[in-house]
Amino acid sequence: MRKIKNYNALIAHGDSESRKIVLDITEKTLQQLDAYHRIKSIMRVDGNILHIGSKSWDLSKKRHVYLLGAGKACNHMAKAVDEILGEKLTRGIAIVKILEESDHFQKTEVYIGGHPLPNQAGYEACLKILELVDQAGPDDLFIVVISGGSSALMSCPIDGITLEDEIKTTDVMLKSGAGIYEINAIRRHISALNGGMLAKRIQSVGAELIGFGISDAVGSPATGDIGVPYKDYASTPMGPDKTTLEDARKVIRNYNVADRLPKRVVDHLMNAGPEWETPKAFPDNTYYLLNTLPDSCIYAKQIAEDMGIPAMILTSFLEGESKDAGSFFASVAREVQAYGNPIQPPCVILSSGETTTQILDNRLITGHGGPGQELVLSFSILASKTKGACMLSIDSEGTDGTTPAAGGICDSSSYSRAVQKGVDVHGALRGHASYEALEEIGDTVFTGNTGTNLCDFNVLYIPKVED
Repeated sequence: MRKIKNYNALIAHGDSESRKIVLDITEKTLQQLDAYHRIKSIMRVDGNILHIGSKSWDLSKKRHVYLLGAGKACNHMAKAVDEILGEKLTRGIAIVKILEESDHFQKTEVYIGGHPLPNQAGYEACLKILELVDQAGPDDLFIVVISGGSSALMSCPIDGITLEDEIKTTDVMLKSGAGIYEINAIRRHISALNGGMLAKRIQSVGAELIGFGISDAVGSPATGDIGVPYKDYASTPMGPDKTTLEDARKVIRNYNVADRLPKRVVDHLMNAGPEWETPKAFPDNTYYLLNTLPDSCIYAKQIAEDMGIPAMILTSFLEGESKDAGSFFASVAREVQAYGNPIQPPCVILSSGETTTQILDNRLITGHGGPGQELVLSFSILASKTKGACMLSIDSEGTDGTTPAAGGICDSSSYSRAVQKGVDVHGALRGHASYEALEEIGDTVFTGNTGTNLCDFNVLYIPKVED
């Protein structure tokens, strides 16, 4: 089944050849990253023996086997485990962002949580998870599947802080210009589950934990053999947390948000003692890392080269303001086509990371959008000077910002088409209404759940122009 749902519509206008190259690379990359297939490649059950990569467990010695999950790729991850375990699974609880028609589970209850902002359904699912963990014991096994987005989807604030406090905190921090690591430093220290608190709860009842994770952290090294347990697994609800209370306090000061965050949140973080610190180690747990952020560019580079197109990875550390990144990539495309720097055209330039959009006043918002859509809409302005240049930017999990689109794709004709249709591209960028602008010219990309979550994935194709 094709990941990019509106593929045919996207190649029906603009520079079709450039678009097709970019979309084909993206499609094949997403297929290779799908966590459903990644888990099934290393996990199986033979009789009572559970095999995961290089390790095995005798399930006859376990009283119960539970599945817990949260994240934007949780649908595919939980589905794989649910299918493999079959009747060996006692019960599962998964919190997803979007429930697809193809999501069928045997023993797993699925809840639709909120993302990027938490919601009541996610909170209620978390209460059921806590209840399940608290009644477990030393003879029980928890298999936990976590991907990016779990901080919002698995939202369960500590006593004294309300769900509304957590929602407002998330909203303020996402618009503050802070990076995801900084935002998580705050969110993890007001949560009963995130930042390793779920693993701590499982540890407290003596149960065993096996975790499958996808790391969307900028700076994570590429994966190796995914069947070998990953010893340095960190963060998310099921692993140790590298952020500290002091990190959270610095973020509040550095971004000057104390007067915008809920008073209960600020008071707790500024005055919390060491007993409120998140756990820093779980040596007895077993973790498998399915994918990390650099993998998307590594796979895409090989795919492009297999198609006969030279490719280079510019960076897997891309951060900063989305619209600025779009202008930068348009400038790179022009340099490549004009002077062959840093690579000769025709070529593909790949990047990944997590750009952000700073919104200090909600009254400035005139529509909807997300970082990927702002990036390509900004790209379109200067890209009009580079014939045939085409760039795609998506959130690899399938939804970008506050929209149902995965992101957008623009080529050197997109800006002129927008002008012809009366779309004010500059105004859309100022008002963070990139979704409406791209929809008008048919340049939004739709995938639905992709089965992975490796933040932003960007593909830039620059053709050679004959003299």
